[in-house]
Amino acid sequence: MNTRTAPSRPGIKAFTLDVLNGSSLGVVLALIPAALTSQILGLFPGNHIASAITMMVTVVQSLLGVFAAMAVGHMLRLGTLDAACIALATFVASGALTTTKTGFALNGTGSILNIMLTTFISAGVVVLIHQHLGQLKMVVEPTLILIVGGGIGLMTLPAMTAVQTFVGQLVANATHLTPILMGIVLGIIFGILIVSPLSSVGIATAISLTGTGSGAANAGIVVTSFVLAWFGATVNPLGGTLAHFLGSPKIQMANMLRRPRLFIPVIMGSGLCGGAASWLGMSGTPFSAGFGFSGLIGPLTALQQSHGQLVGLRVLLAFVIIPVIVSVVLKWGFIDGWHLIATDDVRLPND
Repeated sequence: MNTRTAPSRPGIKAFTLDVLNGSSLGVVLALIPAALTSQILGLFPGNHIASAITMMVTVVQSLLGVFAAMAVGHMLRLGTLDAACIALATFVASGALTTTKTGFALNGTGSILNIMLTTFISAGVVVLIHQHLGQLKMVVEPTLILIVGGGIGLMTLPAMTAVQTFVGQLVANATHLTPILMGIVLGIIFGILIVSPLSSVGIATAISLTGTGSGAANAGIVVTSFVLAWFGATVNPLGGTLAHFLGSPKIQMANMLRRPRLFIPVIMGSGLCGGAASWLGMSGTPFSAGFGFSGLIGPLTALQQSHGQLVGLRVLLAFVIIPVIVSVVLKWGFIDGWHLIATDDVRLPND
């Protein structure tokens, strides 16, 4: 068993960034399997192999808190036991585990905001005590971190869920605006949500965001992927660049929160593309609204849900051509022209 320990306690800034980066990685790990397979599996209804794969990729989404906690433990250079203790506490407080009349059930990814908070608290306790437990560490630490970190996380879960519900209500109000303005507002909101600690899929599902509102929201996420991937293409490895599309631009969450100026091009790009998607008549479902380009869920759903002439061309314009053009222009302006943003601002952490 790996029992390495951190050479020294990290400062609060470095500690916070490690928690944010680890949580972002956990989101990508949990969502990539479902994103890559959902459209393909839909072609085989009733097939037992497809059903088995669907079960697999659905269950792992509920383990988002475990993935995030283990990634945070790795980033903090904690031992396997320490990271596993953080994962225990985070999982029980994630909100993915619900109580039923017959026991317990897994239900979705849980509250990403509470996952991050619980991981932060639990990891903090581990960093403070893990070197002082001596030979009793294996016996004491799992129970202590589970009760303290998980207990506090369970107490904060209603509040964190209420925050997500409140944001969902704000998003729902935006659907009452005129179509183009609605597209701009929803594009911006979801462009911000996808790089925030909140779940874009959870909010879109909670308010049943459909139709052109879903298409606009999805376009905001798509262009956020393009913008951040294009901004960091020269400093990030190919896998990291592709992860913005195949996984989620949420991998940039730590960079976004550390450097708020990055939100400026994201807001500009998502507003433009959200409005364009609404003008082009792009539609979608609550599920596709929060996923963006990942697994081609957004574009393929728009192709199926949108009506009128030249649907394929309009989908290509809304989800590829316009986002690429916007990304190139924004990079030229913010990085090459005005030098307001550096490519290192979007550099992903090394594994």
